[in-house]
Amino acid sequence: MLVPAEAVRLLAVDLPLPSRAKRLEALPFAVEEMIADPLDAVHLALGVELAPRRFLVGVVRHAQMAAWLDEAAAEGNGDAAFVPDSLALPRPGEGEWAVELSETRATVRVGDGTGFALPAPMIRTAWEAAGRPPIRNYGPALPEDMGAMPAEMGDLSLARRIAEPALDLRQGRYARRRATALPGWGRRLFWVGAIGLAAHTVIAAADTMMLRVIADRREDDARTLIVAAAPGTPTPSDDLAGAIADLLPQPQRYSAFLPLLSRVSGMLAPMNGQIAVRAIGFEGDALIVELDPLAPGILGRLNSALTDARLSGQVASLPGGAIRLTARGA
Repeated sequence: MLVPAEAVRLLAVDLPLPSRAKRLEALPFAVEEMIADPLDAVHLALGVELAPRRFLVGVVRHAQMAAWLDEAAAEGNGDAAFVPDSLALPRPGEGEWAVELSETRATVRVGDGTGFALPAPMIRTAWEAAGRPPIRNYGPALPEDMGAMPAEMGDLSLARRIAEPALDLRQGRYARRRATALPGWGRRLFWVGAIGLAAHTVIAAADTMMLRVIADRREDDARTLIVAAAPGTPTPSDDLAGAIADLLPQPQRYSAFLPLLSRVSGMLAPMNGQIAVRAIGFEGDALIVELDPLAPGILGRLNSALTDARLSGQVASLPGGAIRLTARGA
């Protein structure tokens, strides 16, 4: 089941951990600074490895997942995978975009393996904000000055493209259920598994003790390295990790423009046909969108949509009947 990418934040996240279980455990801490919603309000799904130790991650609100589950069940597809529709496009080369434009929206797959969707009039603004990346166009022609290269799916049907999706949102509490019938010897198999688990627990406890010894040795090595790398730096007795972090360069912060643009476009998506985008700008930390209302009562709907999307900002009327929407990340 393809779900609209406007409702899913796709991220490329560094998770240099040896197993999927450990990556899932570390995932909330890795994305906490990259999303605006509180962690308990969103569902996190881990996708394929995009590059060595870098993985595709989907972030979607629990309320949205519940709505999709109801929709799938009503259509008799209760066990369907949920795949963001931007991932149905072929992944372009590094630094490129794959774009499919329709009358109302544009779907984009980015060279790093992520993707997004937004109202069609916003595609140029997003493209310019991203540094005008080369475009492989899979839909109607884009403006000439965008330099899009025509591309075709060839024999890659939609079914083949998502047969093994890069990300299935049906994970964790939303995992698809498959009925499993146990044969008559299932009980004996259970006990064999239980004995194996007990043995594994004993081995894990021994491993933990050895890891503690190794960790103590590594701590002493780290103190020695601090003295060698930064002479004169006092080595703390307690917060060794904090001292090392203070010596490291500050990580590069993520640009606020594209995440905010993605959230605002997702907020405006249900109003397609009722508004027309006149202009888009970005000043400081605020995204400013000027709109022409095409239906009555839009001002109130926009104010409610800002609140529902957990965005701070305001909606104001302009001379001539236009509307100015100013949004900031909450």
